[in-house]
Amino acid sequence: MTTRERFVRTLTGKEVDRVPFIKVFGGTNAIVPNWEKEYPGVSQAIDKILQFEGEYRGWQIAPVNMDLSRVGEPEIVKENELTIVRKWIYGAVEIIKKGADFSHHTIEWPVKNRADWERVKKEHLQADDPGRFPEEWPEYVRRFNNRDYPLQLTHRGVYGFIRNMMGDEKLAYAFYDEPELVHDIMDSYTETAIRIWSKMVEEADFDLIECWEDMAYRSGSIISPTIFREFLKPNYRKIAKFAKEHGIEIILVDSDGLIENLTGLMLESGVTALYPFEVQSGNDLDRVRDRHPEVGAIGGLNKSVMAHSKDAIDREVEKARHFIKRGRYIPGPDHFVLSDVSFENYRYFMERLREVVLTTKPEPLIGSGF
Repeated sequence: MTTRERFVRTLTGKEVDRVPFIKVFGGTNAIVPNWEKEYPGVSQAIDKILQFEGEYRGWQIAPVNMDLSRVGEPEIVKENELTIVRKWIYGAVEIIKKGADFSHHTIEWPVKNRADWERVKKEHLQADDPGRFPEEWPEYVRRFNNRDYPLQLTHRGVYGFIRNMMGDEKLAYAFYDEPELVHDIMDSYTETAIRIWSKMVEEADFDLIECWEDMAYRSGSIISPTIFREFLKPNYRKIAKFAKEHGIEIILVDSDGLIENLTGLMLESGVTALYPFEVQSGNDLDRVRDRHPEVGAIGGLNKSVMAHSKDAIDREVEKARHFIKRGRYIPGPDHFVLSDVSFENYRYFMERLREVVLTTKPEPLIGSGF
């Protein structure tokens, strides 16, 4: 089987020879430049060294702009040895902390009222903007149509997009004070995404739709089930309808935090898989699978053990064997590796994980027909 086949079949509960060995979070870690100083060339050779399968996180992203368009380059407002403050034409102001694990922070949001949103929508949310596609798009299509790895359509999040427009605090009030505005932002972005996807699926086949949300923290979801069903669910149903019409079996949601209680809401809205199930936020994959055996899961292994002993790594990696056997699971660290992790420990974690992947097979599900 190819990585593409293993990825799709694993997350949809079909029989596989084994699950894919993919990096999930790895190649874009901020720590990689530090490893490069000690091991020159490692950033270019890491996939080959560790024998990761697939592209990028194991599944690849088509290089089409699914965010705001026609935004140009940001204006540098201020810069010193530690930080950069920059402003975008659409209104966002960000502070970048140089060399930090968590380096990006928005200090001014672009949408403060209806007039702001109407301007942003008119100037920067055009689905037919030719600049959304790279000049090399025909070459990408040629490669995509001869691939052996999974390929995603990208959605910047039903919650995630508006969060980046308004910020969590303003949005929390807007659900109650300006519900029409919230609906308009969420609906407009999803409709724009679907129009762009419609062009993409004419030229290539896709395996999944990924939605970036980050709508939970250590205590659970940022919004209530009632708010989810009123504002998010209708747009997820639109996404699910598009996926079904185009033979896309996986709708994958990326959200940090404790996402266990979001899982049921996502499933009833058409989502089929979630990640990364951060362990330090309290996620327990056994508990998730007991409640929702039909959900696909990626990640779920505590990244922090990589900063500790090899014994700690062994204990954590061995959990992957158990999770794989339960089905619909692809193992990986539960988020990006931080600057306290050595390449030696990262490599040990991944080599041990690869051993588990190559020697463990999902067990047949009762009634699955395996």
